[in-house]
Amino acid sequence: MIEIPSDLHKDLVPLAFLLGNWAGAGVHDFPGSEKCNFGQEVTFSHDGRDFLEYHSRTWVLDNDGNKVRPLESESGFWRIDADRKVEVTMTRDDGVVEIWYGELAAKKPQIDLVTDTVARTAASGPYSGGQRLYGYVKSDLMWVGEKQTPEVELRPYMSAHLKKVVTPEDVERWAKALPDDMPDDGIAFFK
Repeated sequence: MIEIPSDLHKDLVPLAFLLGNWAGAGVHDFPGSEKCNFGQEVTFSHDGRDFLEYHSRTWVLDNDGNKVRPLESESGFWRIDADRKVEVTMTRDDGVVEIWYGELAAKKPQIDLVTDTVARTAASGPYSGGQRLYGYVKSDLMWVGEKQTPEVELRPYMSAHLKKVVTPEDVERWAKALPDDMPDDGIAFFK
């Protein structure tokens, strides 16, 4: 279910499908680094201004699905203009800062992004750019990331399938929004 908060900046309504806390798992595979399954938590939030705030944490999972160690963390800000053009500023824990540009697809909740600018600290590894695709599919958030380095051509390196995290506050808010004339036996509702 996509909710549009009443205090969401009007320009961000097309990105409302991203809002909330998401959790799931995916696969990491890039030459020169460990191939692994990973867990991920992502939050898209807003404070009424014309951007979404973004935070992502990933960690390596063992064969039983237990957390082993942190993998990557990133945070940033997402904006969209009247022409459905999306811009993202992102900072990663490995010393990379990126500016991404892309667009929201017509008539579907899908965003394609490409790096425009990459800045790296001396401590970061080689990296020269990337692409990402985010999509809202059957109430889940899915994404795939591609990256390139001076030694490796652009190729997929991470992808994940995330589910919306439902809090007790969400359930209470939804329950309060139900109509007062709901049948109390549960069965009549479906007739």
